[in-house]
Amino acid sequence: MQILIKFLTAILNFIYFFIKLLPVRDKVVMISRQSNKPSRDFKLLKIALNNLNPNIEVVFLCHTLDGGLHSSILNKIKYAFHMLKQMKEIATSKVVVLDTYCIVVSLLKHKKSLCIIQMWHSIGTMKKFGYTTLDTAEGTQKSIAKMMRMHEQYDYVLASSPAYVSDLAKGFNCSKEIVKIMPLPRVDLLKDKNFKIEKQKQIYQKYPQLKEKKVILYAPTFRKDESEMQKAVEQLSISLKDDQILVLKLHPLSKLNTDNLKVLLTPDFDSFDMLFVADALISDYSCIIYEAALLNIPLYFYNFDMYKYTGVRGLAIDYEHELPGVISKDPKKLINAIENTTYDFDKLDKFCKKYVIYHKNASKDIAEFIISNMKIRGDA
Repeated sequence: MQILIKFLTAILNFIYFFIKLLPVRDKVVMISRQSNKPSRDFKLLKIALNNLNPNIEVVFLCHTLDGGLHSSILNKIKYAFHMLKQMKEIATSKVVVLDTYCIVVSLLKHKKSLCIIQMWHSIGTMKKFGYTTLDTAEGTQKSIAKMMRMHEQYDYVLASSPAYVSDLAKGFNCSKEIVKIMPLPRVDLLKDKNFKIEKQKQIYQKYPQLKEKKVILYAPTFRKDESEMQKAVEQLSISLKDDQILVLKLHPLSKLNTDNLKVLLTPDFDSFDMLFVADALISDYSCIIYEAALLNIPLYFYNFDMYKYTGVRGLAIDYEHELPGVISKDPKKLINAIENTTYDFDKLDKFCKKYVIYHKNASKDIAEFIISNMKIRGDA
């Protein structure tokens, strides 16, 4: 494996040497393996960049590689051609913005003028990742990470608050000095009252029954083994009160389903959208809790498989003591707490302010930071 990776890296660098002869333009390329479509953060950042300077070219390169090194041969071939496209766009750009790991960015030798910014897709901390999960069941092998130069060559890493800096630095194996406090662009939408009103209007028009019930949004973390998850969803659904409805938002790769009449699947809207009509959020180890906290939505935690999850992945947060809400493996306890218990909004507010520092215009702040780096580095 090591010899093969070195050989392929040498070939890519040889090809890249000639691609780098192409002229650099006033261009920002945004790269992701999270989805095949640009994220909200990417779209909002593009708008902010073009508002400041309409002449800046913005290119999205979004392509998943499900399974990574364990993906099918066909998917590997498709992604190899996509990497060639990445190389061309990177070589002719002044700034690269990532929200995940990118093979080409970490492995290849780039022009000195290139600025690489890691805008990780999570607002706050929760699960261990990257270098803090090496050689675990859901992490990367240490030897592979070293050969692939995982998360190397970043000039800057963006964090939502000082409380998140240490976890990001450990995950990326980088210096804390390159971590800059700048929340993700999507925070602008969470704080936009007009956006909230419009989104509620769209959702209620499609699902009018949500107006008549207390809406509990259940957004669990994806699990490769969903055997326990199926049972957990069923137990949660049968625990609901008559005045409650459960909106189930699963990961796109999830195979779970339910025919319970008290459970609503909303394929037209994602979990971010559904936050705007939620009266409460139940999650487990997902960073959607920070988005909900920004909307002042009560949080509850269904940790039915924590014994297993902490063993295969691990958490970066003091789960039992820091999270602002009832934590239980018993779905009835969670539902009863939502129905009958007064929520501690002061604890929620303190938790939110610790992990998300927001001063308005998150998108604009990042755009200005990018443009300043474009000016500093020039075409050198």
